[in-house]
Amino acid sequence: MCSSSGKRELFFFFPSLVADCGSPALNSNMEDDRLSDLPPNIVESILTRLPIREAVKTSILSRSWRYKWASLTKLVFDDNCVDSLGDFTKDIFVNFVTRCLFLHQGPIHMFKLSTSYLQYVPDIDQWILFLSRNDIKELVLELGEGEWFRVPSCLFNCSKLTRLELVNCELDPPPTFKGFPNLRILTLHQVLVAADAIESLISSCPVLENLSLSYFDSLAMTISAPNLKYLNLEGEFKDICLENTPALVALSVAMYMTDDIAEHFEQSSSCKFVKFLGGTPLLEHLIGQIYFTKYLSIGDYPATFSITYDRLKVIELYQVSFEDMKEILVVLRLITSSPNLRELTISGSSNTVASAVVTTDLDFWEEECPSDCTFGQLKSVKMTDLSCVPHELEFIKFILRNSPILETMRVSPSSYVKDKTVNMLMQLVRFRRASAQAELIFEHE
Repeated sequence: MCSSSGKRELFFFFPSLVADCGSPALNSNMEDDRLSDLPPNIVESILTRLPIREAVKTSILSRSWRYKWASLTKLVFDDNCVDSLGDFTKDIFVNFVTRCLFLHQGPIHMFKLSTSYLQYVPDIDQWILFLSRNDIKELVLELGEGEWFRVPSCLFNCSKLTRLELVNCELDPPPTFKGFPNLRILTLHQVLVAADAIESLISSCPVLENLSLSYFDSLAMTISAPNLKYLNLEGEFKDICLENTPALVALSVAMYMTDDIAEHFEQSSSCKFVKFLGGTPLLEHLIGQIYFTKYLSIGDYPATFSITYDRLKVIELYQVSFEDMKEILVVLRLITSSPNLRELTISGSSNTVASAVVTTDLDFWEEECPSDCTFGQLKSVKMTDLSCVPHELEFIKFILRNSPILETMRVSPSSYVKDKTVNMLMQLVRFRRASAQAELIFEHE
């Protein structure tokens, strides 16, 4: 089954792989004919499903397969590849990748380097230079924690890039960089980059559709991306402005709070709700994690501003403080501006921020909630980690009273308020329901 010349060549370039190849078990000519008759699309399908190490070993199957693997357009070097190399050392892995690229023929459309075993090695610069000359379209660099890998300037010459993912890297676009004209997906995780550099990078990708920024520290930035549809933000953001994102359909935000950022928020007077959600009319799915509603509550909401989220069907808000009147107003503003809302998930938080406006005035609900409000499409509501404070109950009452087709209302109190759960349940069952089929499910440990 093994081609002797192919095996000699494999030994020359990949000596560590030959030991696993074994000896021929069938007539080589017969196998050669069978394998040679496979259609090209089947061959490619087989090779793309194999780890790169196994794909390289197919070069000894027959003469016609000797260079099949070398024309793969997708190359993935990950921890599975590392594990299969036996007595692993960093040098063995680096040499393996280098030799694969050296023997490769034709374009490389996707290159993924994802391993915790590597941080910075100079060879990566050479790999990226090689890829920049081979029509690379998708590039993923996920390196281990430790020394930051400074992305070489040749990366910014990859004008055909459609997807770029960087983890544990340092990014510094050169002054001559004019953007990635074809980039649709950009993911930056624990990337060291200046605020103005990342703003410029985003705005210079005219067809960008999917953006994910995570684990950034004290970053204040403005995002301008007219074709952006999916946005994920996670980190210690001082300020975020969605200046030009009219096509956004899905948004997930988690904001971590430090003392410096909290002080910065207290000194701010601009309305964060308008700066962040004032220009996203096509939004369909909104996920607000920790401190998101707190952030949106900062500043005075302008009386003349109005927006309707006609397409917003799913809202998830976590760690909402129902002891803070401004956060409650943010929640009400969102749901009453979403006439086609179908699913609502809210988790409470008993942590009252020092600057919060605490209120027990239940007249607030008569004053702030529109009397003609109806959630005509709302079918599912889930309320978790509740502290049994009065405003949580008033909110549930408001939803039940104005949701004519509601099917389920799930309520789950926090484990820290066990002594209040019985009283909470007694009040819940008395609330009037606009929907005759609405089922109230009380989940308690």
